[in-house]
Amino acid sequence: MENNDSQSHINIFSQNLYHPVNIGNVQISGNLFLAPVAGYSDAAFRAICRDSGASLCYTEMVSSEALTRGSDKTHDIMLRAPNEDIYAVQLFGGIPETMAAATKITLEKAHPEIIDINAGCPVPKIIKSGAGSSLTKDPELLYKITKATVEAAGSVPVTVKIRSGWDNSQITFREAGLAAFEAGAKAVTLHGRTKTQCYEGKANWDYLKELVELLKGKIPVFGSGDVFSPEDAKRMIEETGCDGVMFARGAMGNPFIFTQTKELLTTGKYSEIPIKKRLDTGMKELQHLIELKGEYVACKEMRKRFCCYSKGVTGGAAIRKEIVNANTLADYQKIYDSICLS
Repeated sequence: MENNDSQSHINIFSQNLYHPVNIGNVQISGNLFLAPVAGYSDAAFRAICRDSGASLCYTEMVSSEALTRGSDKTHDIMLRAPNEDIYAVQLFGGIPETMAAATKITLEKAHPEIIDINAGCPVPKIIKSGAGSSLTKDPELLYKITKATVEAAGSVPVTVKIRSGWDNSQITFREAGLAAFEAGAKAVTLHGRTKTQCYEGKANWDYLKELVELLKGKIPVFGSGDVFSPEDAKRMIEETGCDGVMFARGAMGNPFIFTQTKELLTTGKYSEIPIKKRLDTGMKELQHLIELKGEYVACKEMRKRFCCYSKGVTGGAAIRKEIVNANTLADYQKIYDSICLS
């Protein structure tokens, strides 16, 4: 009888907290996502996150203007990781016609299962282009951009990521969320900070809860902001009723957050990740990055990431000093060996 109660407890966790999600005609096996993080969400890191349990990964944001001008670098951002049977490309732009054209190019070149619209980035150069968070405070333009993207995407579902508003005097997530839905978006993600907050202060999860209620029975609503641990993800789902959690900074250098969160949501507990497994994963990501960008660029970009993988290692300060000077795969292998063979 005790075992049956335990099994029932596990089933309740699994059913209520970790579950499949439908975005339009696309079914996703779980509800834990990697956000489009500039400088991080490349194909190498997305491959690692998928291996670690991420249900869906989004690319770094792609400029619709650059895409329509034929930028090779922009095409590189959209590359699918070898193990991504499903992924989403995020586009940004402030002109409906350009977003529509970029959507068609994206479908032709990358064949993603989902197109996402960035209506939340607070970076000034994105705002100046009429994209990112500026769309959150202009629901009418957001509607036009979403509608144009949806029409260009055809059967491929479109999602929209928004912020709570421009500042505390302009909280517009309700209007923005409804505009996205009415224009045909199949899901909305809300980051509970305003544009002026950038990444400071606290994300307001009450806004997320309100948007969930507003769009309940219409489209899924996902949450983002201040999710740095498995416990945070669990609490976000329980407190807001959101359909899924999107990890951004919480996943940077820590793809294991997907493994641990899935464990917590399905069993009520999770295991710590051994140092060797962390370092093995870091070396695997480096190999992916070398294949993607070449050894020189990959080794430079991997420095900050490998520092995260080595977190908790004895003599960490000295190890990190070696990492920030690593220039070749052999340098990283030497660091790996010095830790794992000592």
